[in-house]
Amino acid sequence: MTPIVPISREHNPFPIDGVTVDESGVPHFDDLPASLVAMLAEHADQRPDAEAIVELGGERLTYRQLWDRAARVAGGLRAGGVSRGDRVALRYAAGVDWVLGFWGTIFAGAIVVAVNTRSSETEVEFLLSDSGAIVDLAPGIPLPDADPFVDESLGHSDIAALFYTSGTTGRPKGVPTTHEAFLTNTANVSRCFAIPSDIGSAMRTLICVPLFHVTGCNSQMLVAALYGGTAVIMPTLDVAALANSIGAERINFMVTVPAIYALLLRHPAFAEVDTSIVHWVSYGGAPIAPTLVEALKEAFPKARVANGYGMTETASLMTVLPHEDAVDHADSVGYAVPSVELGVAPFDDDEPSLGELVARGGNITGGYWQRPDASADTFIDGWLHTGDVVRVDDFGRITIVDRTKDIINRGGENVSSIEVEAALMAVPGVLEAAVIAVPDEVLGEKVGAVVYTDDANLDVNEVIAQVAEKIADFKVPQYVSVISEPLPRNPGGKIVKGQVRDAVRWGEPLR
Repeated sequence: MTPIVPISREHNPFPIDGVTVDESGVPHFDDLPASLVAMLAEHADQRPDAEAIVELGGERLTYRQLWDRAARVAGGLRAGGVSRGDRVALRYAAGVDWVLGFWGTIFAGAIVVAVNTRSSETEVEFLLSDSGAIVDLAPGIPLPDADPFVDESLGHSDIAALFYTSGTTGRPKGVPTTHEAFLTNTANVSRCFAIPSDIGSAMRTLICVPLFHVTGCNSQMLVAALYGGTAVIMPTLDVAALANSIGAERINFMVTVPAIYALLLRHPAFAEVDTSIVHWVSYGGAPIAPTLVEALKEAFPKARVANGYGMTETASLMTVLPHEDAVDHADSVGYAVPSVELGVAPFDDDEPSLGELVARGGNITGGYWQRPDASADTFIDGWLHTGDVVRVDDFGRITIVDRTKDIINRGGENVSSIEVEAALMAVPGVLEAAVIAVPDEVLGEKVGAVVYTDDANLDVNEVIAQVAEKIADFKVPQYVSVISEPLPRNPGGKIVKGQVRDAVRWGEPLR
């Protein structure tokens, strides 16, 4: 087995006071709420009339209303035969019903199965079967309702939810997420984004990414709940509504993928937005061009901008690139969050800073749901093997070089698709880029790029010329396909390269 090279925290900017490392080497926060239920109970008791949930175009709930209605959902589930540890599938659209289903299932002591609402019927059948869900809260099915019930005995080690991996490399795998993992992620967001502990109901976040994914649920909805703030939910993405809601809903904490920020900044409605109220602007899920980071800092002059990186298996955040590094190190995902220890499994003993990223921490799952073989392959000696190839600089900053499965082998030369994508996205007019291997009889693989633009006059040769100034010759794409629609993405905002490969039709090589 490859030895693990720990990543030093010497230059890590995030405080680790109140974090204790257990006998297995896993860091944990010392002072978390006893459970998600306990966290919400404090706000229902101390700020019952504060706004908790807003569904744009729909209902608005205070903390007392959220608590009371979720307790009735829990009572309905219990009356219907749901016991502690049973699984409840949640398939509602983003909004108040989804939130009530989430909290109601947890209040019942059951486990939320967060289902991708874009899943096909076959995919849904698989998830229901794999999770063993005994209740399916699907569109058209009313929320359960009965006398209130709240299981207040839940603790850190109890599983609260199953989120499923995106399945881009096979069938999705269920990721058990404990109360500790959820709470740990909220604490990491709090520290890494430097959110004041006393912000209370002034914390207002706008969720325009799916709630069935860890970013929308864990790093927005539950972060708002940590403070007693408000989660404002967009049922469907509408860039004009997104722009208008920033002012109308007094949003100060924003999280989304770079592509949505690019569309937002270009939308006419954004010109009328008072952005001085926004204090935190976070992004992740895809590479971001330094020019877009600079545009975000200019558009939100009072905000701290930050890049966040994580996985379903880590309950969201694993690293954060802080505001101070955002432009100069835009290609980096930053430093380990306080609850996570990171290491590298190097490919070469002579280059210990390059290899597969491994992690362990209080927010990281211990294995996949009923997948012992997959768990054994991914969780080794207490370390999560992420499948991400990284390079670590002398300050402990981490740059993702590629996924282990997305390295292009061009005649024996390894080409990082992420590096090439970053070079493409730095070219004006390129909104998105996916770099994939093109089979070649001589070299084995050549470099191909699918580029999304809304500029009908984009000159491909000029794009390639600019890319050639930034990366080595053998990395420059030899095939380019230009499209006028956004690239397919999974709920986490990552490009689904399998769909790109299936759809692209290459023309003649450029060189």
